[in-house]
Amino acid sequence: MEKVIEEQKQGTSLVLDQQENNTKKLFIESYGCQMNFSDSEIVASILANEGYNTTQNLEEADLVLVNTCSIRDKAEQTIRKRLEKYNAVKAINPSMKVGVLGCMAERLKSKFLEEEKIVDMVVGPDAYKDIPNLLKDVGEGRDAINVILSKEETYGDIAPVRLNSNGVTAFVSITRGCDNMCTFCVVPFTRGRERSREPQSIMEEIKDLHQRGFKEITLLGQNVDSYLWYGGGLKKDFVKATEMQKATAVDFAQLLDMCATSYPKMRFRFSTSNPQDMHDEVIHVMAKHHNICKYIHLPVQSGSTRILHEMNRQHTREEYMDLVDRIYKIIPEISLSQDMITGFPTETEEDHQDTLSLMEHIKYDFGYMFAYSERPGTMAARKMEDDVPEPVKKRRLQEIVDLQQRIAMERTKRFVGDTVEVLIEKTSKRSDEHWSGRNSQNTTVVFPKENYKVGDFVLVKVSDCTSATLIGEAVGYSQMQ
Repeated sequence: MEKVIEEQKQGTSLVLDQQENNTKKLFIESYGCQMNFSDSEIVASILANEGYNTTQNLEEADLVLVNTCSIRDKAEQTIRKRLEKYNAVKAINPSMKVGVLGCMAERLKSKFLEEEKIVDMVVGPDAYKDIPNLLKDVGEGRDAINVILSKEETYGDIAPVRLNSNGVTAFVSITRGCDNMCTFCVVPFTRGRERSREPQSIMEEIKDLHQRGFKEITLLGQNVDSYLWYGGGLKKDFVKATEMQKATAVDFAQLLDMCATSYPKMRFRFSTSNPQDMHDEVIHVMAKHHNICKYIHLPVQSGSTRILHEMNRQHTREEYMDLVDRIYKIIPEISLSQDMITGFPTETEEDHQDTLSLMEHIKYDFGYMFAYSERPGTMAARKMEDDVPEPVKKRRLQEIVDLQQRIAMERTKRFVGDTVEVLIEKTSKRSDEHWSGRNSQNTTVVFPKENYKVGDFVLVKVSDCTSATLIGEAVGYSQMQ
């Protein structure tokens, strides 16, 4: 399940280079996980060929699209408020069309189109190539909807337009969908079953990014560890593959090795990993290559084996801890982050304490922590009562957050006095005189600009830190430069 949600990016309206011959205006806004932001780039690419240039001015748009997230109730409420805003503008500009993309599309299609009549078009995550046809339907006065989930679609044949790009870092999608059926999660219902993108198309996209000067790639998927290419089709059908297909199949460890070997001066990250699919081969490939970042997002959701069973997670507390122990043994300098849900149905105080003790054991550098919110259509919503009182959820969540902040401070302090490799991404938010970038472990580093520039790999001697940021001075270029 992919749900690394960066709050500062929510609601970003996306803009790209204008094409002279395009006369129509597209306003596209993204919410949710990195996959949604990546998908918006695919949509922008499709619509650029249909005569649309992007705009950041909602009032002048001919077409307004919002790429939606269904992972938590808060996300849905935020998007509903945005739709109200769009429709207020539409009242002044009746020719403007409004469409909902992504995960809310599948779940709320009839509500949006028929009952509430707040949008003209609803498009699911596998149907973006159909947008030009759906726009024709809208133009002819028909409601337009396509939320059919595909067994094949990976968008491997579409070169995404890089929106709001810093020209240094980029996302490359390698898998779509998820087979895991965690009981709290909408992703299998909104994004379908797992399928992997053809490796050659991935390498071609990375080659193009390399030639354009990009320095870091994040391989994206609901679950990148499950990447498996054997000629196309769903992962679950691999058992039916021919002997030749099985012999020539490419898994995630092989793909990662291929990327790092082919482009030794580029840095590679990936997100997200499911513990049950994280194999030792991947960890060994990470240890082998300097240019694969030493950071894994490894969602656990709960520290209680009983709750993990209720969530239909395919691992126990003990199996997860064994995995982490192996990771630390193979890559001692690794940084880990978590997803944590508190207040899942039937969660007791003992279960909660199990979560806190797991966090103490693992020592996560970062965390994405949420109180459970029931998502309609999920197994938990259908079969379980949301029985943990809201005040209890809030209190437990606060205890998890407080603990994570303390541990994060400890983890960040370990870099003080060390020299770390940093890719310069942008000017620091707090000072125009400082650069900001991340080290291999995904920790933000700020340091004086001097004569360095965006896209440089530099070595920074760390002298101080906050809970989330390292502070230091550059001492020269790294071997990656």
